[in-house]
Amino acid sequence: MTLFAKILIVDDDPRLRSLLRYFLVEKGFEVECVADAEQMTQNLKRSFYDLIILDWMMPGEDGLSVCSRLQAEDNCPLIIMLTANGSENDSIAGLLSGADDYLAKPFNANVLLARIQAALRRRPRVQASLPDHTVLLFSFGPYVLDFSQRCLYKNDDRLELSSNQFALLNVLAQHAGKPLSREQLSYLIKGKDNEVDCRSVDTQIYRLRRMLENDPAKPVYLQTVRGLGYVLVQDKSTSPTMP
Repeated sequence: MTLFAKILIVDDDPRLRSLLRYFLVEKGFEVECVADAEQMTQNLKRSFYDLIILDWMMPGEDGLSVCSRLQAEDNCPLIIMLTANGSENDSIAGLLSGADDYLAKPFNANVLLARIQAALRRRPRVQASLPDHTVLLFSFGPYVLDFSQRCLYKNDDRLELSSNQFALLNVLAQHAGKPLSREQLSYLIKGKDNEVDCRSVDTQIYRLRRMLENDPAKPVYLQTVRGLGYVLVQDKSTSPTMP
């Protein structure tokens, strides 16, 4: 079974980026692509990624330097490094820089998929992905979700969230605009070693709607997409992104 994750591809080869994105989206992942470290840094400021596929040889800051820099920061995503040089010394250097895995070009896409899935099975639970001292805000409608304070604001009013409510809203915000099934939500919140509890997800959705929506029976922000799951809509004038 393919594990759900949000992946960022960082590679200066547009053809490879396009092929990898198509392949991984077909496998059920959410994928974004950038050409260099500068664009990657901008994406990381506004979005959370479970895993980065990182090219070693790029214009500007190279992948080895990027990997070392990210490992020194809090909340570093998993990193799989790609390189055209498959020497043993380069493999060791890549892993010592903090990469979770290393793959030499050219490679079989199914081998990369297996490496991704293996890395994701080792990842920490989502609740730990945003440390308390990280100041991050996410806004939707009149609401602002404060990740550092683990609370929600509506205009100037602070709305307290239970730990379960925060965990669910956290995941929905990180994947805003993309419908997530009950199984995906349960996995992203609790991790692979915990039993999927769809009833608990439904209960927390119901409670959040009572807090967020003027009419919980006609939700504007926390919507149900038939056959796909639940989605947090950041702007009520836009439609959810279909997988």
